[in-house]
Amino acid sequence: MNTRNTPYRIAAVCLMAFAAMPAFAQQSTLTLQQAIDAALQNNHLLKVKSLQIEEKNAKTREDMIKRYPAVMLNSTWQYNANTGELVIPQGSFGALPLNANTTIQLPAADKSFQLGEHRNFNAGATIYQPLTQQVKINTGIQVSRTEVKIAEYEKRKAAQQIEQAVEKLYFGILINRKKEEESKAKLEVAKLKLYDVESAILSGKTINLNKEGLQASIADEEQELLKLQIQREDYAADLKRLTGMDVQQANLSPVPVDRAEPKAMADYQTAALSGNADLNIASLTVSKAKLGIQAAKQSYLPDVGVIAGYTYQQGNILYPTNNPFAGLNFKWNIQDVFANKQVLSQRSLQLQQAKENEANTIEQLNNDIEKAVRKISQAEALINAAQKVLTFRSQELEIQQDKREAGLNVPADVLAARSTLAKAEADLYAAQLNYRLAQSELNAVTQGEVLR
Repeated sequence: MNTRNTPYRIAAVCLMAFAAMPAFAQQSTLTLQQAIDAALQNNHLLKVKSLQIEEKNAKTREDMIKRYPAVMLNSTWQYNANTGELVIPQGSFGALPLNANTTIQLPAADKSFQLGEHRNFNAGATIYQPLTQQVKINTGIQVSRTEVKIAEYEKRKAAQQIEQAVEKLYFGILINRKKEEESKAKLEVAKLKLYDVESAILSGKTINLNKEGLQASIADEEQELLKLQIQREDYAADLKRLTGMDVQQANLSPVPVDRAEPKAMADYQTAALSGNADLNIASLTVSKAKLGIQAAKQSYLPDVGVIAGYTYQQGNILYPTNNPFAGLNFKWNIQDVFANKQVLSQRSLQLQQAKENEANTIEQLNNDIEKAVRKISQAEALINAAQKVLTFRSQELEIQQDKREAGLNVPADVLAARSTLAKAEADLYAAQLNYRLAQSELNAVTQGEVLR
């Protein structure tokens, strides 16, 4: 055995393996679940919905703080160019007679007293605890919590829409590739027939008219194949935008299609009423409108609260240096009583709109359920029909192959049988994936409480 060339052989094998690595990476396998997970992770709209939920939660916490006492601190230092002065004129308090000839005025001369200093400083702290506004504050907290739930269902709805979009594009690429196989098979048949005709023309057994017709057929198949390739590129570009993954060269894993046991229409409707995102958003909007009316009625209450505090001042002798205080505060804007009637009217109209929207959502939901169930039934019928066609086309191909082995037909007949078999396979595959899509649509409407 010659071992002198062994290192070179090993190096050559390593280089070949290294050169094959990019091609292998390009042909990596992508599953539907991987594509969905990538889309849910990279989608910007979904991130916006998550941030909106955090924003609503922060608003709820802000409203909850309003239930507790409000503490206000204040402090002022100022320099007064002029200070207050108390002047008591001479004799303001009358006169004091000492004897018959002597009287003393009170005061005997003008007296002046400084009431303040040029430099003045004061500081204080005030605590205010609302009382009558507690009910309105609690209503506001309930409104904020309702908005959080609405934002959560909106995020859930956006995630479902993204998942459905990924599924449709994924299945579209799979169906497109099957149709490409069918179109390529038809193109090969047309080219083989053209070859036979050209051979016959050379031998003088036919005319150019047959050749022109076959060339037109080849051009049609090439055009159809080009349309499918363009469509697949569009699907791949849209899927890349959703997932951030280049699927142009990836091998998409086939999606198993498991037929679910059909349920009664009432079961689907019950599941949708409890789990559908659109319906939950509509119901929460009604609840929010009712809370708005409740808050408007509570606005008629005056603002009454407990107030307490402490002040310190220096520079004004008329006020105490230290002054703790406590009491009740009452405030009532009469104009708000009249304006609130219009607010209450607006909230009532909003409630009517919310109820109408909820009724429309229920009606649309029932229509969507019926449509999805009908599409599943139709897809099942198409699967059964396509399965029969595939069985017959498989038998036809076997017959043509047997005839070919016996010399009773030409290669074009076998290719034609393979072309029709490829079409039958594509039709069955499309029917199965359409059934899977119909299942997905029904699952999205009912939130999966029936199918899962």
